[in-house]
Amino acid sequence: MRYFIIAGEQSGDLHGSNLVRELLVADNGAEIFCWGGDLMESAGATLLVHYRKLAFMGFVAVIKNLGAISKNINLCKQHITEYKPDVVIFIDYPGFNLRIAAFAKKAGYKTFYYISPKLWAWNEGRVKKIKKFIDRMFIIFPFEVNFYKKHGITVEYHGNPLIDETEKRISQFPAKAGMCKYLGIEEKPVIAFLAGSRKHEIEIILPEMMKTIYHFPGYQFVLAGVKNITDELYIKIIGNAPVKVIKEKTYEILYTAEAALVTSGTATLEAALHGTPQVVCYKGDFFSMLIAWMVVKVKYISLVNLIMGSEIVKELVQYDITEKSLMTELKDILPGGGKREKLLSDYKLLKIKLGSAGASGRIAREMVRELI
Repeated sequence: MRYFIIAGEQSGDLHGSNLVRELLVADNGAEIFCWGGDLMESAGATLLVHYRKLAFMGFVAVIKNLGAISKNINLCKQHITEYKPDVVIFIDYPGFNLRIAAFAKKAGYKTFYYISPKLWAWNEGRVKKIKKFIDRMFIIFPFEVNFYKKHGITVEYHGNPLIDETEKRISQFPAKAGMCKYLGIEEKPVIAFLAGSRKHEIEIILPEMMKTIYHFPGYQFVLAGVKNITDELYIKIIGNAPVKVIKEKTYEILYTAEAALVTSGTATLEAALHGTPQVVCYKGDFFSMLIAWMVVKVKYISLVNLIMGSEIVKELVQYDITEKSLMTELKDILPGGGKREKLLSDYKLLKIKLGSAGASGRIAREMVRELI
């Protein structure tokens, strides 16, 4: 069968790559085309457009790039028509994907959604589009079962694919001392910065994170960089500060780190699955945050807290991010800190709540069964 998968950002590329591998196992005759990234391509999909051409963060950035977005939508429709897939699979990225879903459904293509849009956070009205344009929804968070049930949509929780990715990678890692050598850093305790994968958020959040570096002289600071961000941008922000940038080694850095400052998103769950204590940081431009405050409905911004239903990791948002608050919260989760052991214990409960490994395979097999 022919599959057309659309992922519009880095986390979608990761999830998509695991799905691609499992689809190729579950369907020996699978041909997979994608709008995604390097991971999906290396997993065996034919990459048509890279997600870096699609990733616009925040309301203001979207408005500024409406022309590019419109061109991408038309090109994607053209590709689907050209490749004639048996199913179009959407991975998160709802602003773009729901528009393509409307086209695909009306054109007679089967439509699956893998990695639900965060409709439970804001713009809940989009559920109507899910009901109208999506044949099957595949979720990765247990609390989404009740959310969709409330709207008359039956979904099943098959597990979270990040568990597979984390367990697979950690099992291959050396001891921490060996990992420091591999990363080219000192054998000295590490504090990690995970400042996001988009230019706009890095420009806003990384300078805030860097306010902590001179308060913890016994630690080295390592930034988990991403390759779609230029070295020049990182250098411009970091300057001569003692922060080492290492690209495309996020899991290795989390494995080595004693604690991390993490931008909200998938990275918060990745840190938790590594057992790395974290403080969640998020800040946006004034107008984007103003709109977000008006429309966002959830109590928490991190996936860890949303899954657990309580604030087990500290969230510092917008004006709460100060040098003092960052220093205080980071100190509390480092070795010897008052909140560290409780947080590590809560991480264990989180893993139990997420369930067993093997989610990507279970979901891929279910997709194939649905298509036969």
